[in-house]
Amino acid sequence: MAKPFLSIERLTQQFPDGAGGTLTVFENASFGVEKGEFVCILGHSGCGKSTIMNILAGLAEPTSGVVKMDGMHVSGPSLDRGVVFQNYSLLPWLSALKNVTFGVSARHKGWSKAKVEEHARAYLAMVGLEGDVVHRKPSQLSGGMRQRVSIARAFANQPKLLLLDEPFGALDALTRGTIQDELIKVWSQTEQTVFMITHDIDEAILLADRILLMTNGPLARVAESVDITIPRPRNRTEIVEHPNYYAIRNHLVQFLGQRSKDLAGHGSDGQDQRPETVHIDKAAHAEADVDIEPEGAHLRAVND
Repeated sequence: MAKPFLSIERLTQQFPDGAGGTLTVFENASFGVEKGEFVCILGHSGCGKSTIMNILAGLAEPTSGVVKMDGMHVSGPSLDRGVVFQNYSLLPWLSALKNVTFGVSARHKGWSKAKVEEHARAYLAMVGLEGDVVHRKPSQLSGGMRQRVSIARAFANQPKLLLLDEPFGALDALTRGTIQDELIKVWSQTEQTVFMITHDIDEAILLADRILLMTNGPLARVAESVDITIPRPRNRTEIVEHPNYYAIRNHLVQFLGQRSKDLAGHGSDGQDQRPETVHIDKAAHAEADVDIEPEGAHLRAVND
């Protein structure tokens, strides 16, 4: 069986607990992400989502386990992995355009200055930033504009893997919705692989091909992998009309509200902790012209 593009194998992270012992955040976690896939991960604070993100970015080393991308071990930061943080992380002394060209010129050392700028402007335009605004410094931009620059910068570097750490968490609802649409538009054009942390269930359903669900920490694990069985392109005003939308949403709410607690705190006994696949498809039942089961009756996990 071929390995996925991004392979997380038996990943364990432990920290000193401050009392002479060890705190195990997660243990023997194993899952994969396919090339071009958009995957979101959901879980309560303290379950280790950000720790997994930092390991994938090469900003932290796991206690044990291996991360492989495109068949190569991940160790340390790399231009092959781009990160978009919640706090924008733009260079304050550079304009929006130069924040993007800075990374592009490092990625493509043989490109002329004109080609670097043309490439950067194209990605800024993809997120709706054109004209004089690209010459403004971050302090002269709104929060939404700063996050657009951050997204453009990450995509413009053309990383093999794009990591998004709650990129819309600090934005108001209207701005968040607009930039979500821009993100999907850019992703659909580039077909890059995306791994995203979010606390927003509706955002995850709108954006993701698949949602990974983590139990509560410590001794957390990636317990389920939920397929988003809603076709693309997705529109936030129409997606709620799809027969699978509320079935998927209810499953996610029930997991995060109760099952994440019930499944928490159990060690791996040295075994791989691979998530179960959950495939919810009421639309398939309707198209087959069969009797639909009662609400929730067919929401079951099947082995991956």
